[in-house]
Amino acid sequence: MTADRYHHQFTVSWDQIHRDVRALCHLLVERDFQGIVAITRGGLIPAALIARELNIRLIDTVCIKSYEVQEQGQLDVIKGVDHDGDGWLLVDDLVDTGKTARAVREMLPKAHFVTVYAKPEGRPLVDQYLTEVAQDCWIQFPWDLAPAYVEPLVDQVRASKS
Repeated sequence: MTADRYHHQFTVSWDQIHRDVRALCHLLVERDFQGIVAITRGGLIPAALIARELNIRLIDTVCIKSYEVQEQGQLDVIKGVDHDGDGWLLVDDLVDTGKTARAVREMLPKAHFVTVYAKPEGRPLVDQYLTEVAQDCWIQFPWDLAPAYVEPLVDQVRASKS
């Protein structure tokens, strides 16, 4: 984690993201959307899960690059869409500082914008979210992690003493 911005870490498992997205869908199930616009890359998996739960077949993407590992850089819009979002559900995994959210809001002002997780700085830019996370918390999503061997605790303790 970068020492200056992130002081906490929240690791989300595959099971947790699935449960959280289903809980978010309970807030959306009464609405009728003509399609989903996923913000890549983080919004792709939540969008796929939402599409399944809400039985939506039409999915598009807005492709924006804003992170280099844990540092937000310049926004680079790689692919936009050709509508204003009217009747569409806009999905991302997280709203952090709001930098990406602002850019996408300008592109799709009429979309209903949801994220699974929201931090205080970006929270006002989304219409709905499931869980608020502290601004100084780095979220580790399961698609960014790989399983790795971990030594038994006794071996770790012995190694730290030698």
